Amino acid sequence: MQFFKSIYIHNRFFTYISVLSALFLMSFWFPIIYNVTWLLVLFFAITMFIDLVILYRYKNGFLAKRIVSEKLSNSDANEISVTLENNYPFQVFINVIDELPAQFQKRDFAYKTALQSAEKSTFVYSVRPVERGAYNFGNVHVFVSSVLQMFSRRYTFSDDKSVKVYPSYVQMKKYEFLAMHNNLTEFGMKKIRRIGQTMEFEQIKNYIPGDDVRNVNWKATAKRGELMVNQYQDEKSQPIYSIIDLGRVMKMPFEELSLLDYAINSTLAFSNIALLKNDKAGMLTFSKNVEKIIAASNKKTNLSVINEELYNITTNFTDANFALLYATIKRKINQRSLLILYTNFEHISALKRQLPYLKAIAKKHLLVTVFFENTELDSLINENSEDLQDVYHKTIAEKYAFEKRLIVKELERNSIHAILTKPQQLSVNVINKYLEFKAKGMI
Repeated sequence: MQFFKSIYIHNRFFTYISVLSALFLMSFWFPIIYNVTWLLVLFFAITMFIDLVILYRYKNGFLAKRIVSEKLSNSDANEISVTLENNYPFQVFINVIDELPAQFQKRDFAYKTALQSAEKSTFVYSVRPVERGAYNFGNVHVFVSSVLQMFSRRYTFSDDKSVKVYPSYVQMKKYEFLAMHNNLTEFGMKKIRRIGQTMEFEQIKNYIPGDDVRNVNWKATAKRGELMVNQYQDEKSQPIYSIIDLGRVMKMPFEELSLLDYAINSTLAFSNIALLKNDKAGMLTFSKNVEKIIAASNKKTNLSVINEELYNITTNFTDANFALLYATIKRKINQRSLLILYTNFEHISALKRQLPYLKAIAKKHLLVTVFFENTELDSLINENSEDLQDVYHKTIAEKYAFEKRLIVKELERNSIHAILTKPQQLSVNVINKYLEFKAKGMI
């Protein structure tokens, strides 16, 4: 039974059958070719038998293995390789079909080539996931034909594997150089100033007149038998939080990715840069409720914690609760911090409903509100109008684009920094703004 499941008739087989049928038909008018046709049928049958024998004579005539990393990067091209090995003592023609995850919606993937005897080969293809989550790869099927190409033998290699698609770590690595070179800002790097009134412990030293008696370390004094004090220095590692709105406004798609996915990719890249700059990276997500808070820390492991949390978050159809966001920040984030708020406002009225809470947050923290340009509207504005309906569409598009600019001015008028950006340029603009703040000594 396994034999019949693995054997497939090659297209050339039907070509031969068609030729023989045509010859038999012609023999009604040309009897001389009748006997010749039967000889060809006999030769055809012998060739069929030989083709089957040489294909099934070897148990492991062909080997294949898919090589895929343990995780894939969302919105980026990820390379996957398949190694092929021909153990037949003759040249074979192969057709490789890889069972890709359902998320790619690709059912016509195939790779065709020929391998000489004992030849090994590797081919590479790329996939671009646009959703985070688990992607399940299936089996690798290889259809092998001999030079006779009458039948194909199917080899199935069980290579089931579940691979997690994480936020774009490719983009994160791409922007690492910004930690050393300000290529995206015209401002030069300056010494980092502290914000707030916090100090970092530096060392324990002997007391000298003029030292603050409140810093006496009594435990060290008892051990040493002389007065010892704690010495502090201005804290240079500043807390920086990425705040992501998980409300319905972040479901809007651009180039197959949602605004949330753009914000997630930016958060990962930005947090990495902040840690490389010796700042403390943290994260907060909210919608109707505050979903998750990761305290700002300059430990390198905090990036992995942020990455794992970003892997699981999704948007919902509720409106974000900015009042709760303000209350949570007031209660949980005591030190003045840089807050990057990823959200989206389509109308000035939507901003004004949340503006009191944003103003309250900005009184204590350095708040940057990030929202998105509608690039599809931009293309509509730039098109030539051919009829009255096009004029209406263009006018409405210009109105929406103008409201976006009004939102920026309204935020800046209330001492709130704003970034209006195209989704594709989000990470660059956020990192650029962060480096600008550091260069100006604002953090």
